[in-house]
Amino acid sequence: MPVLVMKFGGTSVATLDRIKRAAKRVGVEVAKGYDVIVIVSAMSGETNKLVGFVNETSPLFDAREYDAVVSSGENVTAGLMALTLQEMDVPARSWQGWQVPVKTTSAHSSARIEEIPAENITRKFAEGMKVAVVAGFQGISPEGRITTLGRGGSDTTAVAFAAAFNAERCDIYTDVDGVYTTDPRICDKARKLDRIAFEEMLELASLGAKVLQTRSVELAMRYKVKLRVLSSFEEQSDDAGTLVCDEEDIMESNVVAGVAYSRDEAKMTLVSVADRPGIAAAIFTPLSEAGVNVDMIVQNISEEGRTDMTFSCPTDQVKRAEKAMRDAKDNGAINFTEIVADTDVAKVSVVGIGMRSHTGVAAKMFQVLSKEGVNIKVITTSEIKISVLIDRKYMELAVQALHDAFELEKAG
Repeated sequence: MPVLVMKFGGTSVATLDRIKRAAKRVGVEVAKGYDVIVIVSAMSGETNKLVGFVNETSPLFDAREYDAVVSSGENVTAGLMALTLQEMDVPARSWQGWQVPVKTTSAHSSARIEEIPAENITRKFAEGMKVAVVAGFQGISPEGRITTLGRGGSDTTAVAFAAAFNAERCDIYTDVDGVYTTDPRICDKARKLDRIAFEEMLELASLGAKVLQTRSVELAMRYKVKLRVLSSFEEQSDDAGTLVCDEEDIMESNVVAGVAYSRDEAKMTLVSVADRPGIAAAIFTPLSEAGVNVDMIVQNISEEGRTDMTFSCPTDQVKRAEKAMRDAKDNGAINFTEIVADTDVAKVSVVGIGMRSHTGVAAKMFQVLSKEGVNIKVITTSEIKISVLIDRKYMELAVQALHDAFELEKAG
């Protein structure tokens, strides 16, 4: 039988009624002749509650026990989903990560999947089981301990299963009905995309679009897993949602596919750093070792052997970055007069594979922002994206203006 993977996020399984609704969708696919692997998240709000229990009990917690606690939310949902399917006369069984087994690294709370042997579940399918309900977000370390994959890890679980079982498709059910040209809450002209290339989705996910976890898109691109994002709250047709697929599977598309934004950005500047060979390594190595996720980097023109180095990072990593830089200064690795943090900025990006073969996108973007009186603080580009750092108060204006300028409300 062909295999289909269906993943249901926390809002899709938030109550028993919603679990029943999700189970009916699974039943429809079983009736079509699929063997189905269902990946479930914890019920909405449950993981936050469990994390709160851990922090209250032990502020400096043992990461192994943290994983044991927070992974339990998915186990509950998996059991309830299997019971619901059984009540519908659909042969179903729940599976925890260790039972499959989902083999991961030992990095507790941020483990990476290394292997998913298909034998156990395949054998059960052969014996008549139609649905394997797998607890997402979790696995087992080489030491035999429960591990978790980090926030949004159930998306990654779903794609990894689709790759391991050579599934026909991986359907991600969520509270939105697909991938949009930008956030519909900010721009009412935002249009749902029928298809989007893996690379575009990867950029949008990494730049702030919350529809799919970045790691899941990376996996899908590597293993050519067809991903479909759709709503668990709307009636479905065969062409519902957005298909994330190879660039070759998209006939024609706009130069720009979407506009992404991130509010949680900070701009940090090291003032008057010695301009010498190796200074960039001396700055960014300690930041990397401190776990600071640096994105944009700009170095000013040197004057009298001194320069300013500016970079962006998430706002919740500013304190960590400041400490890393002061420690590096104290031990003589770098020298600067001051470190300036601006936490009142936002990142706005345009993304599209069409940029590879079209010129003028950057010029148009900068003209639009200039016309709206938006000052650009930092710019970074890649083959298929242009990102700018601007004052946060202009973020929504910038998103709407760019969406209009590139006419994203129109299909390609």
